[in-house]
Amino acid sequence: MAESKDPSVEASKSPPSPPPPKTSPSSNHADDDNAILPPGEIDPVYEKKAKLLNRAIQEIGFGAYQYQLTAVIAFGWASDNLWPIVTSLILPPLAAEFRPTYPPLLTLAQNIGLLAGALFWGFGCDVFGRRWAFNLTLGLTAVFGLAAAGAPNFAAAGVFAALWSFGVGGNLPVDSAIYLEFLPATHQYLLTVLSVAWAIAQVVATLVAWPLLGGLTCQEGDEQCEKGENMGWRWFLIAMGGLTMAMFLLRFGAFTIYESPKYLMGKGRDEDAVRIVREVARRNGKTTGLTVEDLKACEPDGYVRQAKVADAVKRKLEDVKFERVRTLFGTRKLALSTGLIMVVWAFIGLGYPLYNAFLPYIQATRGADFGDGSTYLTYRNSLIIAVLGVPGALIGGLLVELPRFGRKGTLALSTILTGVFLYASTTALDSQSLLGWNCAFSFTSNVMYAVLYSFTPELFPTPQRGTGNALTATSNRIFGIMAPIVAMFADLQTAAPVYTSGALFIAAGLLVFVLPFESRGKAAL
Repeated sequence: MAESKDPSVEASKSPPSPPPPKTSPSSNHADDDNAILPPGEIDPVYEKKAKLLNRAIQEIGFGAYQYQLTAVIAFGWASDNLWPIVTSLILPPLAAEFRPTYPPLLTLAQNIGLLAGALFWGFGCDVFGRRWAFNLTLGLTAVFGLAAAGAPNFAAAGVFAALWSFGVGGNLPVDSAIYLEFLPATHQYLLTVLSVAWAIAQVVATLVAWPLLGGLTCQEGDEQCEKGENMGWRWFLIAMGGLTMAMFLLRFGAFTIYESPKYLMGKGRDEDAVRIVREVARRNGKTTGLTVEDLKACEPDGYVRQAKVADAVKRKLEDVKFERVRTLFGTRKLALSTGLIMVVWAFIGLGYPLYNAFLPYIQATRGADFGDGSTYLTYRNSLIIAVLGVPGALIGGLLVELPRFGRKGTLALSTILTGVFLYASTTALDSQSLLGWNCAFSFTSNVMYAVLYSFTPELFPTPQRGTGNALTATSNRIFGIMAPIVAMFADLQTAAPVYTSGALFIAAGLLVFVLPFESRGKAAL
């Protein structure tokens, strides 16, 4: 899958940030209500109440509310891949019209927006609530995406790309958080299944791009490109912005998203938290025995709740405490595992956007060299490549359970094959063979991301899982920002980006073989 497929979640054409798994908060004081907490520790009362809420959701089970929630959550996954792809697809016509000195600056602006969005919304949803962030991320993306169609120059287009990416960057951290907080533990595997929506978004984007960008934009190599003959990218942004606006309106108007019970409980609103749990139970045709008294019973005599915004931030910051980071490197085996998976995410974070963000350039250039290239064929081929990625996301989920493959084997082989197919594409003697190699790349890379999403959190001990996801997400995003910087100093009319990207994938795949843990058939550490 893409980048956007940052585990601070999951890009698309700049690797997504992988969706982060949620776990109940943990503390060394979980069983001592009267303990004096060291600075920065999580309130043990909060932790005990969170466990009660988890148990109540598990008893309610997966029903009508979760089915509807799954549908609207899929919009967030789709948007996370859709908009980085939009940036990739409009880059050639934008460069043709505005003649920027460094076209990759558009991708750089996008990746900076993705990183800023992941940080802001990841922390923000713990401050002002999941519900607002859940809707605003899609709404802001739609508004700025539509506004970008009126960009008068390349700089303005870059600003809009950063702004819509700011909204996109919050989709995975916010959506995965609210989804998992309403999912019973027995159904958390559905978070991986949602990767299908991520792959389908690529198909939708390229399907719409084919007629608009293929027939209504300047052709590769045109010496002059006026606005009137290059309207396709503007119509494309309007179409994608309109689609995202429709998803936002469905979320906001046609579906009642309840505020997270854990968020309400953390704000001292125990009555509202219980009310939401009961409402979800009612929607599912079930009942729950959870009462306000159950939550109050977790409070010791004389307990004073500290209802400060800083407390919510403190709980979020707990995931990146130095003690938790140090634990992930506490033994030689665990240090090797943590370090290697961070490097794997970093290499993929650089390699994936380095190639995919400029795929239309590579395709158009190669096709033109063989005398059969055109912008129309470029986007037709992009559609075919995108379609081949959909089964890859599903097959990856099957291979990880086979004894001969498992998590490590499937991830290593799919990552190495992704790099091999990139190298093989440089041997193509016509556009058809180039298309074939790119289809193979799309298939194996989607297998790779499907496995990477599920395997990564399994490598970390449960209490430090949030910290581990944060470390891998940071590695992914930082190297994703480096990709367009590298591309600015590479000749896009040569195979240099392909060679660099292929080498990174192969190196990442070989490192996976060295990982000391195989989690197939085993409980997480």
